[in-house]
Amino acid sequence: MKFNKIIQILIILMLPLINFSCGFYSFSGSSLPSHLRTVAVPMFENKTSEFGVREDITGAIINQFTQDNSLKVTDRRSADSIILGTITNIREQAGAYNVEEQVKEIKVNVYIHAKFEDLKKHKVIWEEQIIQWGIYNPNLPAGEEGSTRQDAIKEAIDKIVADIFNKTVSGW
Repeated sequence: MKFNKIIQILIILMLPLINFSCGFYSFSGSSLPSHLRTVAVPMFENKTSEFGVREDITGAIINQFTQDNSLKVTDRRSADSIILGTITNIREQAGAYNVEEQVKEIKVNVYIHAKFEDLKKHKVIWEEQIIQWGIYNPNLPAGEEGSTRQDAIKEAIDKIVADIFNKTVSGW
């Protein structure tokens, strides 16, 4: 019985310390400068012959920021910041072979040059070459997810959008 009393006293004494030590931690997740509240995302430039990819990536970035609401998407004239990008290359390569040495998976790499600029202070916050990939299986039945080159490009775009978003709002 005495042991339970000691435990209760220790817990009561430690509660204020636990509460105090957690009081300064923030879960906001954003390391954006406080003066940046809006972002413009103009159509990405496309230096490839791939049709529709610039619309897909630009739209996906706008959707991500709209859903998250860490920066309000607006036009270039009224924006505090801007994300600019160029699709520089889309390249395919065999990724895996089956036992008959036939291609089982094809890897599609999408190369983007992107940057995030602070328009208020006229400075580049980050600028980077981003390379991401998606995989498709040409042996899958037509219409099945993961059976087309477009499925692989969409997978790569989703990864690129996550990279751009995380670099912008988290700084890492």
